[in-house]
Parts: sequence; C-alpha cells; structure tokens
Amino acid sequence: MTALRGTFTVLVTPFTADGTAVDGPALKRLVNWQIEQGIHGLIPLGSTGEFLSMTPDERRQVIEICVQEAAGRVPVLIGAGAEWTRDAVANAREAERLGADGIMVIPPYYSSPTEDELFEHYRHIAEAVSLPIMLYNNPATANVDLTPPVIARLSRIDNVLYVKESTLEVTRVRDIIELCGDRMTVFAGILGYESFWLGAQGWVAVCSNLLPRDSARLFELVADDNNRDAALALYKKILPIVRWVGGHRYVAASKSGLAMMGLPVGEPRAPRLPLPAADRELLRIELNNLGLINSLGA
Repeated sequence: MTALRGTFTVLVTPFTADGTAVDGPALKRLVNWQIEQGIHGLIPLGSTGEFLSMTPDERRQVIEICVQEAAGRVPVLIGAGAEWTRDAVANAREAERLGADGIMVIPPYYSSPTEDELFEHYRHIAEAVSLPIMLYNNPATANVDLTPPVIARLSRIDNVLYVKESTLEVTRVRDIIELCGDRMTVFAGILGYESFWLGAQGWVAVCSNLLPRDSARLFELVADDNNRDAALALYKKILPIVRWVGGHRYVAASKSGLAMMGLPVGEPRAPRLPLPAADRELLRIELNNLGLINSLGA
C-alpha cells in the first residue's frame, strides 16, 4: 500500500434526528462530499465519531458505508481502540475483514497501562492483522501519554507505522522523527500547520469535517509547495474554525456547523449535549464569514 500522508478527516458519525440510529444516507453523502472536496483520507470511529457511544452493529454499519463509498479513492482508517485488548483485536480484525486500509488505535483509556503493558497490547493487535496501525496519542482523554521514547519502542512492532500526536507540544514531532527515523510517520492531531514544518507528513483533523478543501490544501502548501506565505494566509483564514472545533465542543460544533452548511448529521449522543444556542449563533457568524452557510444546498 502507498504510504499514508496528507489531511485525514476524523469523521463525525451522523445520527437520525431522534438519535436512535446511524443515518446511513447522511453518512454516504458526507463521505462523498469529503472526497469531492479533495480530502486525502478518512478516519471514522474516532473520538469525533463518538465511537464510545455506539453499538457493535452501528460500528459495522459505519465501516461498511465508509469503505464502500470511498471505493478506494482515498484511504479509510478505522478507529479500533478499546479498553480490553481482546476487544481491540476484534475491532482490528473486523476493520480488515470489511476492507479498511488501516486502523487507528488509542491506548486503553482507563487502566493506565505500564509501558510493558502498552507494548503487549499493541503487539497483540499487530499480530492479529496485516493492516498498518496508527497510534493515537491523546493523553488529555486517554489518561495515557505515549511519549516519544515510548513511541520509539512501539515502532519496533512491524506494522505500527504511524502516530497521531495530539498534544500541544509541537516539539514532539521533532523528537519522534529523531528517535524513530523512517520507522514512524507522524500525523498531527491538533497543531497541523505547526507540525508540518517540523516534518509531520499528515494531519488527522477535526476542522476538516467542515473545511475539507482548505484543510487538505494547507498540507499541500507546506509539504508539497513549500509556500510559506500562502500556507500562513490560509491557516489564519481557517483558524477561527480550528478553534471552534477544539476542546470540549469538537463533536457538537462540528455537527452544528455541518447542519448550517446544509448537511444535517444529527446531534451528539449523551452524555454530550448539543451546542448551546448562543454558541450556535457565534459559529454561524464565523461560517458565514467564510461563505459556508448552506454551501451544500440545504
């Protein structure tokens, strides 16, 4: 398989208006729109996809739709993390069986595993499938910090090839590359623009749910064109949306924004709450400033 690079959307999961089911037609439309807009890859069933609030049958439905609709046009990586190694292995095998191009695996998020336990966790997953694995380091939510030395150790596992680095310490990109060499490719999780200049080869972005074209172009301007001025101007343009979908609002703001743009995807599932009315109006102003209100044809 071709090496993964570029901006990958960590995709929201559309739910029906009453929240009781995955909205399959909305998900198909979202996948196709993302690809038509030029996104480089998709990652359903991540944190933004509310993977912890879904049944096994719903997970399977999302994988099937995303893989079938992408139809090889862009890579599709599946969020396969679980607290129990057995469940993570099962998720990985399901993703492979259904045609995914890779998996993204957050560490066990409650048990606070030791470094040796983390190594065994990822080793078991890697030995169960032939798919490339993207580590997902998000210590703010996972209660586990995959530091650069830990990532260097995990990179010795054959198909652990990528890492989504989701801290605000951009120098970790530099350190991971220094420690791992060509065994590990870094994707930014938060600081996309900043990380590109330090050698990150991709961005697993939340904002690209709303801005796939601009988010993909930002990577291209840095990594392919080395155009500092144009990249910085684009970054400043999209920064308000990057901020809006950061922090605790990342699911609610993404879903509200898509609805305003003409692609309703339902509300978040509990315990998450919809974006408050006052915040919706502020987000509407930002999207309107970018000419995105009802841009998909409500």
